Amino acid sequence: MKKRFIITGLMLLSIIATTVSCVNAATPDELYDHVWKLINKKYYDPSDNSQDWNKWRYRYEHKLKTQEDAYVAIETMLASLNDPYTRFLDPKEFSEENQSIKGSLKGIGTQIGIRDGQLVIIAPLEDSPAERAGLQADDYILEINGESTKGINIDAAADKIRGEKGTTVTLLIQRKGVPNKTYSIVRDEIEVKSVSTKPPFETEIPSDIKYIRLSSFISKNAAGEIESILNDSSDAKGYIIDLRSNPGGLLTNAIYISDMLLNGGVIVSTVDRDSYKSTTRARMHQVTDKPIVVLINKGSASASEILSGALKDNHRATIVGEQSFGKGLVQEINKLPDEAGINITIQRYLTPSGRDIHKKGITPDVVVELKKENAEAKDDVQLKKAIEILKEIICLGEKNGKLGAGTNTTGI
Repeated sequence: MKKRFIITGLMLLSIIATTVSCVNAATPDELYDHVWKLINKKYYDPSDNSQDWNKWRYRYEHKLKTQEDAYVAIETMLASLNDPYTRFLDPKEFSEENQSIKGSLKGIGTQIGIRDGQLVIIAPLEDSPAERAGLQADDYILEINGESTKGINIDAAADKIRGEKGTTVTLLIQRKGVPNKTYSIVRDEIEVKSVSTKPPFETEIPSDIKYIRLSSFISKNAAGEIESILNDSSDAKGYIIDLRSNPGGLLTNAIYISDMLLNGGVIVSTVDRDSYKSTTRARMHQVTDKPIVVLINKGSASASEILSGALKDNHRATIVGEQSFGKGLVQEINKLPDEAGINITIQRYLTPSGRDIHKKGITPDVVVELKKENAEAKDDVQLKKAIEILKEIICLGEKNGKLGAGTNTTGI
């Protein structure tokens, strides 16, 4: 029996969902071959990065003496795919993955990814040591504890950054427009908070507008929390959904939340290695038809882009902020023998209009940049613009005798 979760988020310091299968212990050769078969069956690129995948199957036959030998061989094989999101997790990493989906992390609380071959911070988690230290989305990590990150993969970087509560990790950060800076950050046990109604910088929100901050799609409870807020704020005339610096998470959360906000229409389509296209549509179980403005930035990725793309393409919301990260791939994680795991890119996804946003991102309807001086002055110009736009939509709806979302609000 298998329990299957699909993930769309950029990698956390721990991974965020699993496909669990009951498997017995295996020899090093059997473990390696098991991974080869999974890639051969599931990996979304049938060309396997323009190589003959069969050449890998027996390359190490009878040469792997220990589990560690198998791990190294598997990582070497996967590296040939040139896909940072198809990754092997040893038993320790796989165990930490399960902790993250339960809502806790041990480390500094930041999402990391690989961009153009460099280790990059996607977003620090809210109220985490990383955020308090001043780390920001789009910061490049040049060194970890004095060691260069050149050529490092996400797993190795995560392993170096993670650690026990109370210990310190030192990161050399490169940020556009300022000199490189070293940050010494004390690790902690971090509660992953998915949903908040408290705006940043204590920005004043009008009483008839409900602000909802969704910081990740990791928690299995995220969709339920959003639904509760929508039900409890039925007197609101409109909603601001803040997906800034949200790196993604469970695909199911993105679909459930989209379903709450759409009255029919396509949510997302996925395409697998055989070019089979599967389309998910809203079930017309809409929780609210009140107008919506969505905030995104360069740290909004994957599941965030699915939700914002679904609302944008269905003319359900106005998107405000900056170009999103651009991760249009879906991963599945399989539990392997010896309690290890493998994260496999199995699909790419398309927005309802058929757009492939991988390495491109979602373009806001209204572009507003949150500059360094704005952040330092605690002046959230993006949120203020969202409030201004939403108030205009509400006013227009009242004049027309309708507050629902039937009108295309794009470009207001």
